[in-house]
Amino acid sequence: MAELDRPKRPVPRPLPAVLAGANADVYFLRTEQLLAAEGRNPIVSMEVFARVDGATLCGIDEVKGLLAIALESDAAAGRADLWALADGDQIAAKEVVLRIRAPYRSIAHLETSYLGALSHGTGWATAARKVVAAAGSIPVVAFGARHVHPNIADRLDYAAIVGGAIGASTPSGSARHGIAPVGTMPHALILLYGDTVEAALAFDRSADPEVPRIVLVDTLRDESEESTRVAAALGAKLAGVRLDRASELGGVTPQLVSEVRAALDAAGATAAKIVISGGLSLERIAAFRAAGAPVDTFAVGSAISAAPPIDFTADIHEVDGVPVGKRGRTVGSTSSPRLREVDLAAWRAAIVD
Repeated sequence: MAELDRPKRPVPRPLPAVLAGANADVYFLRTEQLLAAEGRNPIVSMEVFARVDGATLCGIDEVKGLLAIALESDAAAGRADLWALADGDQIAAKEVVLRIRAPYRSIAHLETSYLGALSHGTGWATAARKVVAAAGSIPVVAFGARHVHPNIADRLDYAAIVGGAIGASTPSGSARHGIAPVGTMPHALILLYGDTVEAALAFDRSADPEVPRIVLVDTLRDESEESTRVAAALGAKLAGVRLDRASELGGVTPQLVSEVRAALDAAGATAAKIVISGGLSLERIAAFRAAGAPVDTFAVGSAISAAPPIDFTADIHEVDGVPVGKRGRTVGSTSSPRLREVDLAAWRAAIVD
């Protein structure tokens, strides 16, 4: 007997509005009302798939938590079970990623939400996987939380890490992976102090010892000059510098990275790393690598956060055990050998606020 699918990480508690169907397409709610009025509630087998080949699945673990709560009483009565893939799986076009067997009125109002979670999460994770592939051996961190609504920033960062990023900027998104958030310092801190070195020293005095001393060096003076100054001020404490030159000045270039590397080495800071950020697309990352620029980390925002959602579709394939199918689709259950039965009780226990 195959091992049941159990959580490896905590999952966020579903919002009351999702469980109640307030975020559902209204025709699902009307269908539930109609069936209730007619005294009908057939047990259906619902299958979910995407048409994109090679996407990185994400959001499915959150969906397991949602359905574990919604189907608790049905599962206890033997009327419901769940089969699924896992976050991080690479999926084929039309591969079934989720199979739900449950009374239809228990799940109709959830379809909009679970498809949305899969669509956004998989879009972000797939984009992150492409960025990580473009970066090669150079690590990628996710800096895109500012580009999305704050209510979903944790989902974005979680998905970016599923896609291969080594870290992300928000505490909530990082916590689901059991890691600390990643960040340096904002331009605002340097402008408040009026001097990069003074801001760096204040950061060093205040930040927890385990936080790397990575200093932003493009705010007030030439980056090579500022790198030399902070290397002298922090000495061996300097873990690295971040380059985020304004687009009005041409942005970060391979030549700039090489100049800063030379300045750090000349100042004795040979162990200090160089992090670059600011509009890093797949094409720009490829250009840095092609030029052999000594980049140690790419901090990537919109190349991940602006990724389009990947559409998922849910179809009924059985009604009370009778095979059915929409015209043009498979009648009855689709062969899906990678699906694993979900331990719904374990997923309920993994839910955190």
